[in-house]
Amino acid sequence: MEPLPVSSDQVAPLHVAIIMDGNGRWAKARGLPRVIGHQRGAEAARRTVQGAVELGIGYLTLFGFSSENWSRPTAEIDDLMQLLRFYLEREVEELHRNGIRLSVIGDRQRLSPAIVRLIERAEALTSANARMRLTMALSYGGRAEIASAARRIALDVAEGRLSAERIDENLIQHYLFTADMPDPDLVIRTSGEKRISNFLLWQSAYAELVFVDKFWPDFGKDDLAAAIHEFGGRERRYGRSA
Repeated sequence: MEPLPVSSDQVAPLHVAIIMDGNGRWAKARGLPRVIGHQRGAEAARRTVQGAVELGIGYLTLFGFSSENWSRPTAEIDDLMQLLRFYLEREVEELHRNGIRLSVIGDRQRLSPAIVRLIERAEALTSANARMRLTMALSYGGRAEIASAARRIALDVAEGRLSAERIDENLIQHYLFTADMPDPDLVIRTSGEKRISNFLLWQSAYAELVFVDKFWPDFGKDDLAAAIHEFGGRERRYGRSA
């Protein structure tokens, strides 16, 4: 199908965040191993990143691996980590050539040292790029992020670097993983599930939500454009009266 354009009187989202869901169910429906679903999901991520660039998105955040995903079978986690390593080794140069800055948010302590080194290399290589900011949420949980921010704030108060009276929403924002990014305007979830699953809980307070009845491996630029088109037709009131 042809992408749905955003009309001149619609406001396009600056920051789009996506919960990439349904790799395993996509594979199961086809009688394939789950790892094939994850591989096809990586291909969908590549398509979507390119589509976001072409659609003029400034910030794209992809939920790649949650803190809860560590409870999956060891073999599946190993497959996912291998895919992540492959992506960081093979795709970063392409991101760099396309002017995309890559950053990773989440608990890096649970990732292997080899993967952490690849992440640090990718972030350093692409740090000056400004065409689009691509953020991967890995070993990430929204509640854990807020708890981490609270601990850091408490430590700064205890050590005299911060007065408790200064703590407000704006200050808390500066202690989050996304401190140097705008909050998402649009959050998309694939696979037909209608929940946000501990993803960017603080940041998504006023985001528009779009749920797509399609497994992630089948997602692409046209689906992204359709979600943006739906976003453009909504009225964002931020709690104010119409």
